[in-house]
Amino acid sequence: MKKVVDDERLMVKICEMYYNQDINQKLVARELGLSRPTVSRILQNARERGIVKIIIDPIFGNNYVDLEKKLESRYGLKEVFIVDTKQDSRDQKDELAKATANYLERLIKDDSIIGVSMGSSIGQIYRFVSKGTSKRVTFIPLIGGIGHLGMELHSNTIVEALAKAFGGDSFLLHAPARVSGIKIKEELMKEADIRRIIKMGDGLDVAVVGIGVPNRGSAIMSTGYYDEKDMETMRKKNVVGDVCMQFFDINGSTEAFEGDNCVIGVDIKKLRRVPHSIGVASGSEKARAIQGAITGGFINVLVTDVECGKKMLELDQASEMVTKNEMINPESERNVKK
Repeated sequence: MKKVVDDERLMVKICEMYYNQDINQKLVARELGLSRPTVSRILQNARERGIVKIIIDPIFGNNYVDLEKKLESRYGLKEVFIVDTKQDSRDQKDELAKATANYLERLIKDDSIIGVSMGSSIGQIYRFVSKGTSKRVTFIPLIGGIGHLGMELHSNTIVEALAKAFGGDSFLLHAPARVSGIKIKEELMKEADIRRIIKMGDGLDVAVVGIGVPNRGSAIMSTGYYDEKDMETMRKKNVVGDVCMQFFDINGSTEAFEGDNCVIGVDIKKLRRVPHSIGVASGSEKARAIQGAITGGFINVLVTDVECGKKMLELDQASEMVTKNEMINPESERNVKK
């Protein structure tokens, strides 16, 4: 005898009532003389058989859900947000900023402390904040920022703009982003106002950071803290990227670059403890830098464009292939090293 849950005529009728007539399961069950769990099982069965197909129409006009899920899975990220790739750099920065603003509006709660780094994309986020309903929200810079070049890129400027947009408070770090030597850095870090900001960095709920690469268009060059000679030195040391002007290699290690770290700001290793550390970067040239930042634990959420997202998957697959080949042919690997 055919089971009720397998009766296709009944299945279609229940789907019509539930999906098209918007009758809830309890009323459907009552009208047809069935139990609510039976109605629920029939609806599930209808989806499994393809009688019902649910199509999600993306709100933002793109459909990168699969790419986002793959990146989250491959890299162990809490969330990934993919935006369209734009030819114009200003349009690209706006896309990143808009997606980050939407996420922050959802993420920020009462009494949150948000740390912010520097960069051109992060500097546009405030423009897309439509509401700031959380109370007692505090924004702090993760790195100093005084000077005469690229002030709109500095952390202090961005923090003030975000605090105003969200209706929160801001604290500023009145110090250069980088000084000329370790001893000068150590002395400055003893200052009470600077120590207070650094201490606040221990209790961040959210961090928003840009991810740089050692090239001519980087924010750290635009602000005048590094020149092409510095970048060439970093490239020779196998730097793949920086967060808050602190450099790391493809494995996320900062060790080889500690001697060059004359930055006044929060140590990026503290970002490993932040519940939501959001990396904002785009372009396929940033893919390896983002990989390094993830491996180092400096970010656990990513906002990027589709081109960079696809490049990250390609790099991950290539790395997987190399690992498999090494496992299959360990002798050949030893020969290469010789």
